[in-house]
Amino acid sequence: MAKTWFITGTSTGLGRLLTEQLLERGDRVIATLRKPGALDALQAIYGDQLHSITLDVTDTPAIRAVVAGAFAKMGRIDVVVSNAGYGLFGAGEESSDEQIDRQIATNLVGSIQLIRAVLPHLRGQGGGRIVQVSSEGGQIAYPNFSLYHATKWGIEGFVESVAQEVAPFGIDFLIVEPGPTSTEFGAGLDHATPLPCYEKTPAGEVRRAMASGDFAIKGDAVNTVRAMITAADAVSPPLRLALGSTAYASISQALTERLRVLEAQKQVTFSADKEVRQAT
Repeated sequence: MAKTWFITGTSTGLGRLLTEQLLERGDRVIATLRKPGALDALQAIYGDQLHSITLDVTDTPAIRAVVAGAFAKMGRIDVVVSNAGYGLFGAGEESSDEQIDRQIATNLVGSIQLIRAVLPHLRGQGGGRIVQVSSEGGQIAYPNFSLYHATKWGIEGFVESVAQEVAPFGIDFLIVEPGPTSTEFGAGLDHATPLPCYEKTPAGEVRRAMASGDFAIKGDAVNTVRAMITAADAVSPPLRLALGSTAYASISQALTERLRVLEAQKQVTFSADKEVRQAT
């Protein structure tokens, strides 16, 4: 049976490919984008299957209005995909206040407000699914992406909590965590002004690797989107889905090391509890 999807950030990248694959299989898509006209070619092919709406996810009142209009128009939306976002490339010290504010407003606050806006409608229709596009960078961290990681770690924490809050209403979540993937992500990076003192640090190494093409990108965008759809179609998907061998290896290594460090701290960790007094 055909589904109805609401997807943000569909001009390019995973959002665009997701829209294309869903339309091809016969689903209906409400696609939001910042650049009007970017989906005109698809509109000409698929007609009423596709409804494109201009939306900047940093505009919270606009999010609420667009979401309300989409549910009113479609009657029911089965899957909401929070995909809009971009990367801020630079060491934490290098990023300007304006760059930091925009990164957080788009990736973190925009995703939070989209989720908040759709929840009453999903409750009203008896349930639904929300797919949050995160990154392997929601569980691990590369130098020179500190603000980007702050938003991805932040939205994953928000989703993990809200998923527990709304489960009784038949609403569930899927957090998608792709590793480095062949999309326009690199071309869309917002670059901070480099400070010379970081040239010979891990931040500088990542900058050079990105500039030279040595930063390994193993993920295939088409396969990534195909896996996202398969998971979103599942009856009971996992809360988190890592995609790509790089994501699997990096997240596995990070979690293993985190657990090793935690277990090594067990004695001092437990020492912070209140003392249990024996009854006399």
